[in-house]
Amino acid sequence: MSEPNTPEARTLYDIMGGAERLRELVDRFYDLMQLEPEFAGIHAMHPVPNDSSREKLFMFLSGWTGGPDLFVERHGHPRLRARHLGFAIGTAERDQWLRAMAWAMEDLGYDDDLRMRLMQSFYNTADWMGNKAD
Repeated sequence: MSEPNTPEARTLYDIMGGAERLRELVDRFYDLMQLEPEFAGIHAMHPVPNDSSREKLFMFLSGWTGGPDLFVERHGHPRLRARHLGFAIGTAERDQWLRAMAWAMEDLGYDDDLRMRLMQSFYNTADWMGNKAD
């Protein structure tokens, strides 16, 4: 059995730096979405202001990375695909989301191994969310 502080027992949440660093990631992601024209497609899918979207992504990623399961505690099962069915998500939208997240991680100085690990998982989830033909 692993001790809580051994590398084998550390969650992505811990490796990322916990709640403070996760909040920074979510905020940078949404800031980029608002500021950069290349993310206009996915930005248009979010309410203005996007405070509720920021909070929901933060809560979801907290549990998804092995931290406190905040989203489930407040909203129940994420049902990601069902919650996103009202939005046309194809390859362009998936790729914008992934590019904004990759950029945010780069801006925050995430090391290469962590970025690759997260991007693989983000890609799998984002690709599964697709609901429109290209």
